[in-house]
Amino acid sequence: MREPQRRRDAEGAGPRGSGPSYVFALCASAAIALLSCVPPAPAKRVAVDFVASNLAAPAGAALEQACTPTGPEMCFNAVDDNCNGVIDEGCGLETGLLQFTIAWSAAAADVNLSITTPGDEHLPNGRERSTKSGFHLDRDCPGEDGCGGQNVENVYFDGAEPPRGSYSVDITLADLHGAESPVQVHFGARLGSRTVGFDVTLGPGASGEDAAKKKTFTFVLA
Repeated sequence: MREPQRRRDAEGAGPRGSGPSYVFALCASAAIALLSCVPPAPAKRVAVDFVASNLAAPAGAALEQACTPTGPEMCFNAVDDNCNGVIDEGCGLETGLLQFTIAWSAAAADVNLSITTPGDEHLPNGRERSTKSGFHLDRDCPGEDGCGGQNVENVYFDGAEPPRGSYSVDITLADLHGAESPVQVHFGARLGSRTVGFDVTLGPGASGEDAAKKKTFTFVLA
């Protein structure tokens, strides 16, 4: 009676090391080898904390420093309607830690947005629409930038650490092109996690002085 039992034992036994423990160890080794071949994920760019101070709106303009939610985000009004810290998101405009946007309803009027950075970079600069430090002119209206009668200009910073120092942002009436004067323009700025804004009126003025055609917003980044 013992012979059949020994035969069954012999038939059920495989080569040494082929039992469940061996198979588990083999699979674990293969998994470790596979993981070792996967390249490490690239390190995420971490935004550096900064503080915007000495915010100054143009003379006669009331700077709105507290965001009040007014509903869903509306496109091309240069306002952070839903108070999430981004201006006109979902509308095809680029954004960054710093963003400056103007919007106006006079379709024919040409209003320009320009910025001077702490390193004395000027944007735009001739036909250049980007700076070495990472600022870009995203939209230039009216023109061929897909404005479609929705006049807006947008400058944003593409990076994790914007230059520190004094900034100057100009809003200039370049040409009425037959539009009625004055032209009402809304300006919005994203400064990190906060947004601010104000309304300005641009026109040639009673005696044609250039001061009425240009308004300036300044601040310091530390």
